This record gives sequence, structure tokens and C-alpha cells, in this order.
Amino acid sequence: MIKLSPIILEGHGIRLEPLTIEHETDLSAAAADGELWNLWFTSVPNPEETRKYIETALAGYQAGHMLPWAVRELTNGKIVGSTRYHDVIANIDRVEIGYTWYSKSWQKSHVNTVCKLLLLAHAFDTLGCKVVGLRTDNFNFNSQKAIEGLGAKKDGILRHHAMRRDGSVRDSVMYSILITEWPSVKQHLRFRLSRHGTL
Repeated sequence: MIKLSPIILEGHGIRLEPLTIEHETDLSAAAADGELWNLWFTSVPNPEETRKYIETALAGYQAGHMLPWAVRELTNGKIVGSTRYHDVIANIDRVEIGYTWYSKSWQKSHVNTVCKLLLLAHAFDTLGCKVVGLRTDNFNFNSQKAIEGLGAKKDGILRHHAMRRDGSVRDSVMYSILITEWPSVKQHLRFRLSRHGTL
């Protein structure tokens, strides 16, 4: 059975730091790069909601079903986003990766590939997960493309599944990577990073 605890994950110029209240100002600044909270289908908090966003993530950790990080880009030392494990089902060795967002200027860069490599490696190689899930809003087409680009398989769509921040209800597009698929996914992600020049 997997057991979650805060841990720093670092590699390829990126550090995932356990999320704390002390990240509030930096996280607000990261979201302001592109005013990401205006994307109604994402979970990015506006500046007034950042502390509550962090507190909710930390409460999820205390309850045993989340493990959140702030994403720091090490060449400039700045926080550029956030991500977490969520919907953890410890007794079947399953986690999901989500609540992921990055500053506008770091989207479509190497950052997401590095974060996913670090998170998947920790999940499969350290925690002993048998499957890692990913999900996104049915209208978040960029996210769906990014998840499919990792090598995750599409499981299906859960209709009328979750509340958005604006009160509307979304369909969730569900994906997963099995432990048996991890070696090929890892090779693929490392190849992508080599093309970015970060290996």
C-alpha cells in the first residue's frame, strides 16, 4: 500500500517543492503571468483565492488523498506553477496527477515534461504505484493534447462529473498509465527532454 509524505523532487532544471503557505506570493505571481484564472475550465486561483487554494491542497494532504507541490524553475529561481497527486487510493496503489498549471511564459516548454517525468518516476519507482491517472476538462483541449503527448491512454469520459470554479459542471476526460507501460513512457519523456537540450 502506497504511503504519501512531502518530498522534494528535482531534476533537469526543475524542483518540485512541497507546497506551503509560504508559497502564496510566488504562486500568485506565477498565475498573474497570463492571468490564468480567467481560463474558466482550469483550477488556477485568482490572487484573492491563492491562500484558500493552498489551504485546500494542504487539507487534502492531511486527509490522505492529495500531495501538492509548487514548481520552481531553477535557472531563474522563480515559482512557475503547481501540481499535485490527488484522488489517491492507497489500498490499490493508485494516484492521479492533476491540478497542474504553469505560468503562460513557461507553457509549451520543457517544464511540463520534466514535472511529469519526476512525478511518474516517484509514483512508479518509489511509491510502487500500479497505475497513475490523469484527468482534464472536456473543454481543455490543450491539456488533453499534452496528456496524450505523454503516452497516457484515454480511458473514457465521465459525463456531468465535477463542478468548475464558475459553478458550471464539466465532463472529465480520463487517462491512465499502467506500471507495465511506464518503461516505454519514461523512454519517450527522456527523448523529448533530449530534444529540448535538458538531459
